[in-house]
This record gives sequence, C-alpha cells and structure tokens, in this order.
Amino acid sequence: MNEKAPWWVGILGWGTAFVIFLPILIIAITAFKTEQDAYSLSLLFKPTLQSFNEVFERSHYLGFVSNSVYVSLGSTIASLALAVPAAYSLAFFPGKRAQKILLWMLSTKMMPAVGVLIPIYLLAKTTLLLDSITGLIIIYTLINLPIAVWMAFTYFNEVPKEILEAARIDGANAWQEMLHLLLPTALPGLASTALLLVIFSWNEAFWSLNLSSVNAAPLTVFIASYSNPEGLFWAKLSAASLLAIAPILVLGWLAQKQLVRGMTFGAVK
Repeated sequence: MNEKAPWWVGILGWGTAFVIFLPILIIAITAFKTEQDAYSLSLLFKPTLQSFNEVFERSHYLGFVSNSVYVSLGSTIASLALAVPAAYSLAFFPGKRAQKILLWMLSTKMMPAVGVLIPIYLLAKTTLLLDSITGLIIIYTLINLPIAVWMAFTYFNEVPKEILEAARIDGANAWQEMLHLLLPTALPGLASTALLLVIFSWNEAFWSLNLSSVNAAPLTVFIASYSNPEGLFWAKLSAASLLAIAPILVLGWLAQKQLVRGMTFGAVK
C-alpha cells in the first residue's frame, strides 16, 4: 500500500527545482532587456529584441550551431562505437583485472584538464587538427569514453546471462549475440547514455575554447565571444547564452522520459 509523502517533501522538491532553474530564468529575462536595464534584477522593464538582433547581425549563429551538432553527434557515435564492445567484453568475459580497468578508466576523469592542455594542444597543432571538427570530435570522444564505458557496462551487467548462454547453445556467435539480443535488451540504457554524451559534448567549454577559434568554433565559443576587453554586455551575453542553451534544453525536455527510463534500467527486478 502506497503511503502519502509528507507535505514538506513536495515543497523541498519544488524549491530545489526552482533554485536549479533560477539561473536560466535570469538569463531568459535579461536577454529581453536593454543594456541599461540588464544590470538590474527588476522585473519592471519594456521587453525588447534588440540584443537578439545585434547577436544575429554580429555573428553567424547557425554556423556555430552546425559545428556543435557535428561535434556532439560525431563524438557520441564514436564514443558508443568504442564503449559498447569494451563494455561487452568487460561484462561477459571479465578477467581478473576487469574492475581495476574500469576504475582506472574512471580515474582519468578526475585529472584536471588544464594539466594536459599543452601536450594536447601541441599534438593537435602537429597533426593539423587544431581548429577542426575532427580534432574536437576526437577530444570529446576521449573525455566522454570512460563515462560511456561505465554506463554501458552497468546496463550490460543487468542483462541475464542465461539469455546469452541459450543463444550460444543455438549456435549464435558474438556478433549475433550483440546485434540481436544484447543491444535490443539494453537499448533504453544505451539511449540514455547517448543523450548524456550529447549533452556533455554540447556543454563542453574548456577544450572548445582552447582548440578552436573560427572554423570549428561551437556555441560555447559563440558565448565566450561576448566577453571582451571592452567589457561585459550582459543583455547581449544573455541573448547569446539563451540561443546556445535553447536547443539542448528542448532536446532534454522532449527526451526526459527516455532519459529517466534509461537511467533506471535494471533498477527493479
């Protein structure tokens, strides 16, 4: 029998959601202000599209969007292509050091990115991958790969081993097991992994700011371009930020059910 949750749980949930959403709300409000009104948190102002018009006049917004799409989708596909076979082998053919390998991969996420900036920058420059879509895809794939492997491993680990054993008895090989049994069974989890990888890649700022400038600049560089020696223009910066985060917010909103389903995959047996 389900028990009714205490009243304060609902208030705490709504309060937490409001605190998380508050910065986005402030950005959205400031984007429709003039530069004079942007320095005030007052809600009494006349809405204007001036900042959006100036943003579009100054920069080629769709070019930054296309770069973000190419890099996010490209790195997500590459990460999954590498993570799925790795997670498959670790989940179904674990060796003595499987857990140590997983922990070692995850430990690489704890390393400060600035610590390897110089060698990666020099490698990108030497291989002519500096300020290129391909270069960013490789970097984003490498930084997201540990998370992809861990999540895929978790989902594969929830699949009953008896299903694969029955398939092997029927003569299925490893490729047939993965294609016809494993991937369909773990599809919700892999879909949520793909969504998270897209979000991580879309929001990545450190590497895009240091390894791209013109040709491969994604939306994070687009936002940073409104912080210059002349000062911070809050209204224009807010308009640029709103245009940059809007696509990923819409994607997250539309895919929230699939994301929750994938994140809770295998939680209840």
